[in-house]
Amino acid sequence: MPGDVTVSATEAARFLAQATSGPTVSAIAHLSEVGYAAWLDQQFALPARSHRAFVNTLAASGTTLTPAHFRESWWTQAIAGDDQLRQRVAFALSEIFVVSFADATLATRPRGMAAYYDVLASNAFGNYRELLDGVATHPMMGVYLSTLRNQKEDAAAGRNADQNFAREAMQLFTIGLHELNTDGTLKGGVATDTYTTADIEGLAMVFTGWSWYAGPNAGDRTDRRFQGLDPHADRDWRPMQAYAKFHSTSEKTFLGTTIPAGSSSAEADMKVALDRLFNHPNVGPFFGRQLIQRLVTSNPSPAYVGRVASAFNNNGAGVRGDMKAVVRAVLLDPEARTWQPTAATFGKPREPVLRLAHFMRAFNAQSTSGRYIGIDAGEAASMLHQQPLNAPSVFNFFRPNYTPPNSDVAGAGLVAPEWQIANEVSLANYANYIRAWLTPLSTRDVQQDYAAEMALAHDPGALVDRLNLVLMSGQMTAAHRQLIIGAVHGRTLPAATDTNAAQVKAARRDRVCIAILLTMASPDYVVQK
Repeated sequence: MPGDVTVSATEAARFLAQATSGPTVSAIAHLSEVGYAAWLDQQFALPARSHRAFVNTLAASGTTLTPAHFRESWWTQAIAGDDQLRQRVAFALSEIFVVSFADATLATRPRGMAAYYDVLASNAFGNYRELLDGVATHPMMGVYLSTLRNQKEDAAAGRNADQNFAREAMQLFTIGLHELNTDGTLKGGVATDTYTTADIEGLAMVFTGWSWYAGPNAGDRTDRRFQGLDPHADRDWRPMQAYAKFHSTSEKTFLGTTIPAGSSSAEADMKVALDRLFNHPNVGPFFGRQLIQRLVTSNPSPAYVGRVASAFNNNGAGVRGDMKAVVRAVLLDPEARTWQPTAATFGKPREPVLRLAHFMRAFNAQSTSGRYIGIDAGEAASMLHQQPLNAPSVFNFFRPNYTPPNSDVAGAGLVAPEWQIANEVSLANYANYIRAWLTPLSTRDVQQDYAAEMALAHDPGALVDRLNLVLMSGQMTAAHRQLIIGAVHGRTLPAATDTNAAQVKAARRDRVCIAILLTMASPDYVVQK
């Protein structure tokens, strides 16, 4: 397993493309010096930085919070945060355990949404079982998937327990639709359902009786409305509270487990249910494959999935669900660390927000305010077709098994999830958005630093080689390199004199911008290998 081996600059850049929001020259040098294993240990040791604390500071200054303020925090950490691995894994988790500002109610609760993201980040290196508990009891998930104020069944009133969270907890968060082998292939070679309608109904009864946190004296008020606490400071982020009066005491049967009638509390029932889901043999391969897809490659081999699932099942010390072990297995697997230029099945499209984050990090973007204002302004939703915590549905921006119709990918029997939000318009918009950021505007809060690149503008080959390392991990083809060098040569550098310094500087910057745009708009960049 990699870890104590010498890491070249290109190998380091490729690893960082998978494990962070994007390589930087300094990060590449550091990883090359310490190696994979030490770098992972360093990242695991860094504390989580709180998004809720960021928005709380703004609120305390009198700011009326909006979703844009959470995104300021997200970009601040994605670009300038030292806990890069944690934030990259948290972003992956946010696309599995989805809540979204696209929900009109959640759009009014940026503090709660920031706190939900903190739950993902704080559990990114913890245990998957604790992650399930944090997700299941968070009020933002309660709002999004209807567990908040979900009441027990009432035959006289014609009411059944809401099934929304119960269904998605199985389908999307833990076991998936079909029984799997450890390597993620279909058990027995056929698609056997993991659960039935009866399982959904039984599990839905478990998730009844939960609502806003209201403190130890809440009792079982019939209205279960929030009283006595600041609704934004407390109830939007504290775990939901169980109200026995509204929890089903009927027998609950799901996935071969039965909770007897009248035998336990809402809290105890939830523990039984989440334990059952956590210990299902599907979880390792189902979750492991998705984490591989989010970080490394869209089409991992069964052997790769199997190795990650085995790390989920047992971290080597008998512990199931150890997220550090899973992350290590994903990033240090031989398939992840071996670049095969001719392997057409390997790689993944880079998500739009990660392309933009990579751009900002690669060129040392600095914020005058310290808040990275304006990176993800309103036009980003239409130009990038993606914003953090803004998926159109619980199924994320794209599904893990999406295949572009009538494509070579489809013909090869492969998947490319990120292409579900890609088309001719979105890819053109992305290129235009990057071009707009390349155009200097002194009024921007965020400014890139191209000093190192401008120093190489007189030598197009050296300039392109630098971009090849930091943007493409040394994977630029010879033909692509020559195309960019030719384009850079097309912008003439005037001879420097005592009176034309501004013109020379502008020409150097133009050369740099041409090279960056032709790198980042290329198919070879957009597909991470």
